Amino acid sequence: MHPELGYQEVRTAGRVAERLRAAGYSVRTGVGRTGVIGVRQPEHGAPTRGLLIRADMDALPITESNDVEYRSAVDGVMHACGHDGHVAIALAIAERLARTELPGTVKMVFQPAEEGGAGAAAMIADGALQEPTVDGAIGIHLWSDLPTGTVAIAPGPVFASVDNVEIVVRGRGGHAASPHQTVDPIVVAAHLITSLQTVVSRRCDPGYPAVFSITQIRAGTTHNVIPDEATLVGTVRTYGGKFYEQAPRLIEELTHGTVRAFGAEAEVRYDRAYPPTVNDHAMADLMADIASDLLGEQHVICDYRTMAAEDMAFFLEQVPGCYAFVGCRNAERGANHPHHSPRFNVDEHALPLAVELLSQTAVRFLQRPEV
Repeated sequence: MHPELGYQEVRTAGRVAERLRAAGYSVRTGVGRTGVIGVRQPEHGAPTRGLLIRADMDALPITESNDVEYRSAVDGVMHACGHDGHVAIALAIAERLARTELPGTVKMVFQPAEEGGAGAAAMIADGALQEPTVDGAIGIHLWSDLPTGTVAIAPGPVFASVDNVEIVVRGRGGHAASPHQTVDPIVVAAHLITSLQTVVSRRCDPGYPAVFSITQIRAGTTHNVIPDEATLVGTVRTYGGKFYEQAPRLIEELTHGTVRAFGAEAEVRYDRAYPPTVNDHAMADLMADIASDLLGEQHVICDYRTMAAEDMAFFLEQVPGCYAFVGCRNAERGANHPHHSPRFNVDEHALPLAVELLSQTAVRFLQRPEV
């Protein structure tokens, strides 16, 4: 009911820190601006290994449409991606593991600003993976595409990278009634949009998924003026590999070649935002085995991936780990709308399953050095 946007999770962080301290964790706040870390080490003997368990905390700038008792109490902000559920799950895990004698270190990481703010990178830059270091990292995302009672755990890439592209086409403006006196950047941009689709369809190996979407076009101010500039904005998504490395150059080359044919110029800005989220094979196998024990093999999906992105990627770049999807769709309980919808909701029966999955994974990882 009290959602907070990225890097504004002050109330949420305060509640999290309070619960962690009450459970006996050593707590550090203000990590990556508003992140919280709770650490629990063995009471007897030196820790053998350490495990990071991550939950994101931020909400989205969306006005909630659900008519439920726990509807957002903040105008224009709601938990439309399940991060409130992630916090609840992680707190339950923290309290359970605090009552469990383990030979290793548990590091609970409550992260800000997953929704485009790269909060994981901010926490890492602020020392989240240090003092103490960890040997593995795990987490889950409640997932509305999958029914409650199912889990998807795959080795390798499971979320795509995010690269942001902005292309400014510069022509020569003039009167709309005299286009022959201009270099119309809108016409050039229209041809460029069509040409850019060939970057994926003709330059990318079809065996490796990739998406390039132009999502914004900005140009002009009135009906009778051809503007000087048109701006295109879009996103490139991949699972890494050769095309991930080549995409900036391919887009740059195709853009300049296309606009020059019309007598225009262009500037391309290419920004690496999030890397792919890549699961370690051994950690994925461990979590999938536990999920099979909990649910039965028929309810564990081992090849599910999405072209959406997740900044858990930054943790998994540094530490071997696994990030799983826990189904939370249940139409009978009003949980059948997609992520980032104003009617998004989760079937709360998925929460205890996520607690079991991550808790048991943590125990087995810390108790068995061979895992």
